Amino acid sequence: MFARSILFAAGLSLAVSSAFASPARWVFEWPNTDFEQTSIEDWTEILSGGPPKDGIPAIDDPVMVPIKEGAQIGEREPVITVEIEGELPRAYPIRYLTWHEIVNDQVGDIPVAVTFCPLCNSGITFDRRVGDRVLSFGVSGKLRNSDMVMYDRETESWWQQAIGTGIVGEMNGVELTTLPTWMESWRQFAERNPDGLVMAEPRFGRPYGRNPYVNYDSSARPFLYQGENPPHGIPPLVRVIRVGDRAWPMTRLREAGEVTEAGVTLTWTEGQASALDGRDIAKSKEVGTVRVKDASGKDLAHDVMFAFAYHAFWPNGEWMLGDG
Repeated sequence: MFARSILFAAGLSLAVSSAFASPARWVFEWPNTDFEQTSIEDWTEILSGGPPKDGIPAIDDPVMVPIKEGAQIGEREPVITVEIEGELPRAYPIRYLTWHEIVNDQVGDIPVAVTFCPLCNSGITFDRRVGDRVLSFGVSGKLRNSDMVMYDRETESWWQQAIGTGIVGEMNGVELTTLPTWMESWRQFAERNPDGLVMAEPRFGRPYGRNPYVNYDSSARPFLYQGENPPHGIPPLVRVIRVGDRAWPMTRLREAGEVTEAGVTLTWTEGQASALDGRDIAKSKEVGTVRVKDASGKDLAHDVMFAFAYHAFWPNGEWMLGDG
């Protein structure tokens, strides 16, 4: 029932937003944002996702605890792993990010924003530094091509999560540095990092561990998406591994187990549940864990996102289909 309510609210929001989306409307809601600086050409692309600004509350300075205190997390549940040299590895469970979408943290000397957009399955970690400034990010409540529009609290500029780039305001055109982090299961993280840390459960009273987007990754069409479907007959909600402007379909990697081409090696291993399938994330269908490394064996920044989102933001990107 909860998931159906979200769908109804999302559909209503689409109808309302499509009718009124314009710079003037957003100026009224965002008086401190400089809308004269923007890369948006068609303002009807900006839609309300339902919740208002900060209606989905980002987490600041999360409490990190030893992995033994993560007993409530299912073994197959996905986490975003952040491993920075010289620091204890950290796991940010998707059971929390589903409800908060952004975590502003500090790992050693690096201020990070760990982000997850459920509608695109996009989990990316950014360095929050821009020049000599450190930004902190919140959830705007806006979507573009079904992807979360973040905002920074310092300038109230808008940022596109999937591409890590400012799209409205003082930070228009600025690109954040993406860190080489990845999604894996809680068990995989804990076995590899027995002395690691995990983000403690936030005190917001959400039903953590439940998926409010039941059966989403089996849908024929993404929520609030008006763009083209991917080419080559690829279903819009198939996962792809994006490295730069290239994308490898998960179906191909899962069958092969390992693919080496274009200077990168991608591997797939069993053990990770989908965050966007059943109501209970821990019991959801298998999607597997992907690792991406360069020719020297170092982890590469990448994203495991839905095919429609890749096509929307990289319309001229290269599809790595392995067909010669």
